[in-house]
Parts: sequence; structure tokens; C-alpha cells
Amino acid sequence: MFRTELNPKTSSHKIQLSNPLISIGSCFADNIGKKLSQHKFKVEKNPFGVIFNPLSIFELIETAFNEERLSEDSYLVRDGIHFNYKVHSELHGKSQEQLELQINHKRNLLSKALRKSTTIIITLGTAWVYEEKKTQMLVANCHKMPSKQFNKKLLSSEEISSAFMLLKEQLHAENPDLKFILTVSPIRHVKDTLELNMVSKSILRLACHQISTYADDVDYFPAYELLMDDLRDYRFYEKDMLHPNQLAQEYIWGKFMDVYFDKETKAFIKSWGEIRSAMKHKAFHPESDAHQKFLQKTIEKLEQLKGMVKVDKELEKLRSQLRANS
Repeated sequence: MFRTELNPKTSSHKIQLSNPLISIGSCFADNIGKKLSQHKFKVEKNPFGVIFNPLSIFELIETAFNEERLSEDSYLVRDGIHFNYKVHSELHGKSQEQLELQINHKRNLLSKALRKSTTIIITLGTAWVYEEKKTQMLVANCHKMPSKQFNKKLLSSEEISSAFMLLKEQLHAENPDLKFILTVSPIRHVKDTLELNMVSKSILRLACHQISTYADDVDYFPAYELLMDDLRDYRFYEKDMLHPNQLAQEYIWGKFMDVYFDKETKAFIKSWGEIRSAMKHKAFHPESDAHQKFLQKTIEKLEQLKGMVKVDKELEKLRSQLRANS
């Protein structure tokens, strides 16, 4: 035996294809959100971009839920481009007005999702936070502004737990059936040094433990432990030795499926995976009888899934190939 395999307990809270979902927070929120979307789940994924620290994640969720505008102090200009300290730099504009339109659009999407979703996946990345000295405002992203403008501090597990429980109470006032899945991102923040990164991750993990132990409607999914303790090898990392590679992501996705999907959902994912592979196939001779039969067979498989998920775009794409070559 050459490794210690981690097999998380199956959750009583199952995720169905028809369930609207939200995935928000650090990089794992992007990864799991992308996987869910690829497999036809209805998921709102990181509308404000990747956000690392818990308090900023909770603040953005609360802002969206209450349909509030971000404060005037949170906007800044760097090199002629407008940014906002509360969101990721992927949201930017040539003017503050243009940026506000983007942010408000994303806020409205998240606001609607929070009221109808059955599950929200929140991934915590770091317990280190930055505050702008001038306004004492918590920032989610420093946008490469001079470090002297910010104070850096370490959150406590109690601060994180308290902020989460307040947020959960607000959300449940309108969506009492909403369930939560907390994860800790396995991606290490080496800029903090490996030692302080470990301090940060331990605080996040402790906060998740405190919350999930106290609240029955909150699960903890061990993405962090799966990479750090189960896989535990640099061959499962990208070249930067920080981010999990495709193989590791597939492994963690498989564990996630085991925890949250029932047999029917897994069967669909298997069928859909075969269809996705078929659709990626590039024929050397698209006009051949063999490929035309292959297209027709794939169309028939898609037709069988129409009652479960929307496949109109896929059907249109394949049928256009039939028409083009008929």
C-alpha cells in the first residue's frame, strides 16, 4: 500500500440535476463550478471573480442578497483603468460607470440565485485579509496598488464562524431550504510564506469544523485534505507546484460525485460524458457514411436526455453537420 486514500462520508443532502446551485470563493469554487456547468447543472459560478478571504466572500453575498451598491470608497483607478477593491480584477472598466454596470449586473444574477438555489458551495482560500489604511475598509483584492496603503491581518476562526452564521441567518429568512457546502482551497498562498500559509489554512479548517459541527445544514467537503493528504504528490500539481492539475481535479470531482450524487445522477453524468467526448471528435472524412451514422447515433442519444436537461444547442450543432453533408 503506497498511499492513504480518503473516502469522505456520503452526504444525506443530495444534489439533483434540477437543483439551482451557487459556487463562490477561491479557485476551487471555479473548478467545481466549471465541472458542474459542464455536466449540465444550473450553477452560478463566481460572479465577482475569484475571492480569497471569507469575510469578503460573505460581504459580497450579503451585498447581492440585499441588492445594495458597493460604496464609493471601494472604486479606484490604476493606469487609467477603473477597478473595485471588493471584487476581482476581471471586473474592470474604462470608466466607473461602465464598471458599476458590470458589478450591478453580476449582483443581480447572484441575488436571484440566492433566492432560488438549493445549495451554495463556498470555498475559503486564506485567513489573511487586507484593510485600506485610509478608510479601514476590508478589500478583497489590492489590484497591485502599493502595499504601504494596506494593513495586513490574520482572521480568527471565531471571526469567520460568527460572520458566516449571521449570513446564513439572513439567507434563510427568504430561502429556508438553502444548504451549504464549505471547502478549503488546497492551493497554497506562498506569498505569505509556506509557514504562514499553513497557519492560514489551519484557521480556515477550524472555522469550517466549528460551523459544520454546529449547523446541520452545513457540510464540509475535504478538497484540501484530498490533495494534501490523499494524493500528496507533486505529480498532481501544475508546473507552478501550487495548483492541482487536471488529473487531481478529476480525482476530487469523482469524490465530490460520490458524496453528493445519487445513482441516477451518476448514470446521467456517465452518459453525458460519453456524448461530450463524441461531440469533441473531429472526423477526417465528415462526409463519409460512417461519420454520418456516428452523428445520427449521437443525436439519438441526445434526444433521450431532452427530458432531463437542455440540449437544444448540441442538437442544433450536430443536425447542421448532417444537413451540410447530406
